[in-house]
This record gives sequence, structure tokens and C-alpha cells, in this order.
Amino acid sequence: MEIRISVRNLVEFILRSGDITNKRTTPSDQAMQEGGRIHRMIQRRMGSDYHAEVFLRHKVLTENYSIVIEGRADGIIFSPKGENVQVPEIADTTLKPEMREALTVTIDEIKGTYRDIYKIKDADPVHLAQAMCYAYIYSEQNDLRQIRIRITYCNIETEELKYFHFEYDRQEICEWFENILAQYRKWADYQYEWQQLRTASIKELTFPFDYRDGQKDLVTYVYQTIYHKRKLFIEAPTGVGKTISTLFPSIKSMGEGLTQKIFYLTAKTITRTVADDTIELLRGQGLSFKSVILTAKEKICFMDEVECNPEYCPYAKGHYDRINEAIYDLLTHEDNFNRETVEEYALKHQVCPFEMSLDMSLFADAVIGDYNYLFDPHVYLKRFFAEGTRSDYAFLIDEAHNLVERGRDMYSAALYKEDFLALKKVVKDYEPKMAGALEKCNKELLELKRMCENYICLEEEEIAPFVRAVIRLSSMMDTYLEDHEESPIRADILEFYFEISHFLLIHENLAKDYTIYAQMEEDGRFMLKLFCVNPARNLKECMLRGRSTILFSATLLPIQYYKQLLGAEEGDYEVYAKSVFRPEQKRLFVADDVTSKYTRRSDMEYYNIATYIHKIVGSRDGNYMVFFPSHAFLQRVYDCYCNYYLDPDRVECLVQEEYMDEQRREQFLARFEEGKKNGPSLDDLAGIINMEIEVDAEEPKSLVGFCVLGGIFSEGIDLKNDCLIGAIVVGTGLPLVCNEREILKKHFDMQGDNGFDYAYKYPGMNKVLQAAGRVIRTAEDVGVITLLDERFLTPSYLRMFPREWSDYERVSLSQIEKRVDKFWDEWL
Repeated sequence: MEIRISVRNLVEFILRSGDITNKRTTPSDQAMQEGGRIHRMIQRRMGSDYHAEVFLRHKVLTENYSIVIEGRADGIIFSPKGENVQVPEIADTTLKPEMREALTVTIDEIKGTYRDIYKIKDADPVHLAQAMCYAYIYSEQNDLRQIRIRITYCNIETEELKYFHFEYDRQEICEWFENILAQYRKWADYQYEWQQLRTASIKELTFPFDYRDGQKDLVTYVYQTIYHKRKLFIEAPTGVGKTISTLFPSIKSMGEGLTQKIFYLTAKTITRTVADDTIELLRGQGLSFKSVILTAKEKICFMDEVECNPEYCPYAKGHYDRINEAIYDLLTHEDNFNRETVEEYALKHQVCPFEMSLDMSLFADAVIGDYNYLFDPHVYLKRFFAEGTRSDYAFLIDEAHNLVERGRDMYSAALYKEDFLALKKVVKDYEPKMAGALEKCNKELLELKRMCENYICLEEEEIAPFVRAVIRLSSMMDTYLEDHEESPIRADILEFYFEISHFLLIHENLAKDYTIYAQMEEDGRFMLKLFCVNPARNLKECMLRGRSTILFSATLLPIQYYKQLLGAEEGDYEVYAKSVFRPEQKRLFVADDVTSKYTRRSDMEYYNIATYIHKIVGSRDGNYMVFFPSHAFLQRVYDCYCNYYLDPDRVECLVQEEYMDEQRREQFLARFEEGKKNGPSLDDLAGIINMEIEVDAEEPKSLVGFCVLGGIFSEGIDLKNDCLIGAIVVGTGLPLVCNEREILKKHFDMQGDNGFDYAYKYPGMNKVLQAAGRVIRTAEDVGVITLLDERFLTPSYLRMFPREWSDYERVSLSQIEKRVDKFWDEWL
């Protein structure tokens, strides 16, 4: 059995100590981790004796298992000791015996920084330790008596270099490495014992339910995809059991040694909870399995404000002196490292709960969290993905339809002219030079603004002067942040610093899947944006960090569209899971006499839609949601419904507000989760007071929620049984026409695709499918779905209907009441 750990994780885990500080998370450190361009630039400058990105792997045998330490050295330099010595063309991990004495070998560790390199007096101990690990591995593999190390710091703006040189003999570096490894043995021993227990339990694990129709095939598809190291795209209708159907085979693959760790990633907290509950269910079946839920720092922080300052936060002060003891305590006493458990142990040991949860991911068999832990260029888990190697990870991407827009957001960047001026006013009395640099950026944006009446697409060369100004500003800010820990303007600078760092990072990544544009915002601000029109390349690169990726959603249609934008490669698989619900549980009606088209919007159209709502709700008392293309459209129909049809004694209306905090959202949903009952039943009340009482029977009352399509209530909510018996979708969900949508349309048209479909129709239809999917959530649910737009009856829309909608009924306003009555009569 192998216990694997990267060089980076081994060094940081063993050597860390002291406080958590803001300094640890400033963009200076971020630059050192993300300076890919600097690495490539330095590596290209070196001569033929320099070999870049050399993967090194070392195995240490113990009594029961092997410890595998691996990573990628930035560079290995072969320097001839004399004349006529042939330098190897490839940095082979094994040198020929005659070359070992003829060459001086140097391990190069490169770090990019925005700091003034002349202020760096010594190599960072962690950076040196990483290089020493690579030096040990290479000297051990080649029986070298001596080996050299070079730590290279490069200023990202000026490209100036500063070197620190070290030389070690074989015995010295061996003793150092053996000491590091000895400290790690306690952790490796525990992992070995745990993996033995985990594997044995997985071998005995069986599927916890009777397989639903088609579910066993789905489980098999997932396992085979992991086995073949591919991606699988699953259109999984509600009720298929997609969480257990993806987790179970992934866990089974772990038992067979195919998968090292599972990452269950999703966009919403509720689906993370479902994954956690599913693993807990399997633990109840005898599975030994450790999992961690990663919670955002802002949510899990114990302090009123998130400020990683040891003078402010007692959990940051001395965190690294206590954290390993806290980790071992939690690791040896719990299997589920959820938020509540992490908080309990973090309080016990007085450590930061967020940092602790990240550390627990090293020892977890499954990591549950947001998409950004894999895909975001800043937030991704560097402890797993920074080495540039591919590991046996299984990525399970839930609600994968959300990843298209999330990907565009993560890989795009925007800056506003007015923000430079605002920060200039803040810093001018403290740091005049920085104020001047901010003004320079403002002037460059002003030049672009003069070119732009409302909106303009730009070439990379046209924004080059602005980018150079931002790089100079970034370097100046970095130096200031490094030297002024207690500055009253530090927080303002740091916040903006992260924004421009993101912009510069995205700028380095520009390619043909980007469009650069500038526009005047409605509020008068001027924006420059690097817009990622197709996130497929970036997403695919992230997924290549693992063995296999399973992407699934109840609304992954059209599947070829999603495969194209989510980074599918030739040979990847797709499957349409069979719905387990009976067709008679729901009735789908499509209206042929109303629409939300702008050209048809009128008082009569609003009245007709309100009439549809009235007739559908009037057929049976219960809870309904009506979804509209916008708040404005919603308000017009709602006013019409209230004026002509609302009977407060029979119907209660709830309206989604334009801005609702978490408490208001929960209150809105709570009204639906009460079901049809308005308070306890008579039997409940009689049982509570243990006596007979007389009350007036309350008339049944319907609840109608007026909501926005694509909003917070049209996706990710689970209203089961009688909590929702009907959904009415008004319009086709087309996004509003705007500059970005038109950029998308043009881009995909130029690629030979249907730009309108990619920019408008497919995203709109996904919102429709999500809203309609709120009705039938379990095998016991019964309900009606009504699509109020004649465009749904055109061939292009009918082709996008899922298989379960093949039995739709075409209706008109004069027919809808009888058709809905007939459906409910069949169930009463």
C-alpha cells in the first residue's frame, strides 16, 4: 500500500509554525504561487543545460507500506565540471554512472513576486525546504556526493532576478530529509491503518437501496468512466438518485485502488448537505470513510469580522503552533468533518476553523465543497492541484449546468475607472506616489473611454498601455502592503489589490476564447472587461488534474451544448438516465395563445396570463409557483390577477422581492413547506391539550408564489409532497439582450454554431426546465406544469423537451380549466 504526499504538502505540513497573518494571504504570496508566466519566461531564457518542470518521485519503504513523495522541480541545471563533457539532453531521473562525477547538478526553485527583490534578504525557509526535498530525491536516485540548490526570485513587473545559492553534501541532506520524514511517520502510520480499515469496509459495502429502474446501469456507467479515466455527462431527471448513483461507484473505485480521493463539488449549500447525508447513510451501512465539508471563511469564522490578524483574532495567534495537535485529535475521534464538528474542535484547540477544515481535506477520503475549490484560479486547493501533476482524483460535479456561467465569471475580470479615482482620494495624503500611479491608470482608461460611445470591443494591443500601468501600480501596492502592516489605508489598498491581481492573472490567460470590451454602465461608470466567452479550455485544464470527472444535472440539455462548453474531449461519454417517475404523476400543458414576446406585451396579454393562473389554481386548492421573465413582468400580471381574480379567503399570494436577504428567503419558503395546513390540525390540537375542543373548520386555502424565472426560488429548492402541486412558467426564459449576450452570439456564430441558441435559447430553456422541475420531487408527488408561451410549440423548442415531456398537451385559455380538472379528477 502507498501513502502519497506532495513535496509541497510535506514541507508546509511539517515546518509551519506561528500565527496566521494577513501577510500570509497577501497577493505577494499569491504571486509566488501563480507566477506561471514568470516560470516559463525564466525557463526559456536558460541554456541547453537547463531542464524545466522535471517530475520527481521517491518511494520510502516501511514495514507495512510505502511513502511516496512526489512533485515537479521547476528546473534542474547540469553544469559540466570540465571540457568535452556532454550535457544530457533530457533531465532523466537516472544519470549514467560516468556523468555523475562529470556534472554539477543544481535544483532550481522559482518564485514570482511583486515585491522589490532587493528587499528579499534570505530565501524563504519553506521555499528552500521544497528545493531540498527535490535535491534529496535526485541525489538519492543518482548517488550524488554533492548537490546544489538555487532559489530564484523574480519581480513580475520588472522581471529582475535575485538568486540564493546553497550546496549540500550527501550526508547532510540525507539527515535533513530523514528528520522531516520521521516527523511525518505518525501521520503516515495512521493513514495506513485507516486505509486498511476503509478498503475492507468498501469491499463489503452494498448499494443501500433496491435499484430503481435504470439506476444500476447508471452506477455501472460511472464506475466504468472512472476506470477508463474519462469524463461522463449525465442528464439525470429528478428522482434518479444522482447523488448515491455517483458517490457509491466512486467509493467502490476507491476500494479497488483506482481513486485516491473524491471531490464532490456543487454550486449550492443544499446539494452539499445531500452529499454529506448520503455518505452518512453509507456509514450506517458499515462504511469507514472520512469526509470534510469546506465552508466559506466568511461563514465559519468565529469573529465578527474576517481579519486574519493575531492582534485581533485569538484563533490566528499561534494557530500553527497548535493546529497539528488539533488535526490529530479530530482525525482520531471523528469521521465526519462537517462544519459543526470542525467548529467544535477548533474551539477546543483555539485554532482557525477555516484553516483547520482545509487541513482536514488532506486526510479526508471525500472533500465536499463549492466549484471554486477546483476551478477558481485563486481559490483552488493548491495543496492538491498546484504541482501540475495528474492524480487519481474523482471529480463529481453536481448541478453541472451552473458551471457554464460560473466558469465565465471565474475566468473573466473587470475593472472600473471610477474605482481608481476613489482609491486615489483615499491614499493621496498617505502615499502620493501610489496616487500618481492610480492617476496614470485612470488616464489610460480615459483614453479608452474616449473611443467608446456606449460599448466597444478592443484588441489586446489597445489595452496594453493600461495593463502596463496596472502592473506598475500592483508592484507599488505590494511594496506598500509589505512595509505598512498597521496603515489605516491598508484594508482599502488590499481589497483593490486583489481586484487588479485577478485582472492581471486573467490577462495572462487571454486566448481566442476571450473578448475584450469596454462599456458605459447605466450608473455612468466606465468598465473594461476581459470576458471569457467559452470557459471550456480553462475548465478542461482543471479537470485534467484528476483521473476522471462525472458531470450531472437534471437539466443538462441539450447535452452536446453542455459538453462543448464544459470541456468534453473525444472519447468522453454521455448518458440520459431514465426517469423513475410514472408519467401519470404529472401533466404538462403548453398554451398556444399567450406569449411573453416584447411585441405582444399589452394589458390584454397580462390579463390572459392572469386568467390562466386563476383557472389553474382554482381547480384544486394547494401550493403553486408562477415564474416570470422579470420583476417588471411579474408585477404587471400580479396587479392584474389581484384586480380581477384574487379572493383573499381562498388564495394567499406571496411575491418574490427584488432583493431578499437569507432570512426573507427562508420565510418565503417556510410558507410552502407548511403544506396545505394553516397551523396544526384539529387532531393535533386535541392531542396537545388532551381534551375535546370546538373550533370553526377552516376553508382550504391556496398559496401562490409569484417568482422570477432563473431566480432564487426556481432552482435548488426541494418542495416535496403537497408543498408544491403546480408550476406555471411564463415565457421561454430568454436572457435580456445586452452587450455580453451579443458578444456570445457573435462568437459562436463565427465558430459555425447557432449563436442565438448558445447565447439566448439554451440558457433560457435551462431556466424553464429548472422551474418546472420543482413540482415532482418524489414518487408520491402529483402535480401540473403549465408553459405559457406559444413559442414552446415550435419545432426548435419541442426538440429541447426532455423525454419525460413527450406527452405534453396543447391547450388554449378556453380549454385549460377542463383539462386541469380532468387531471385532478383522475387522482381524487
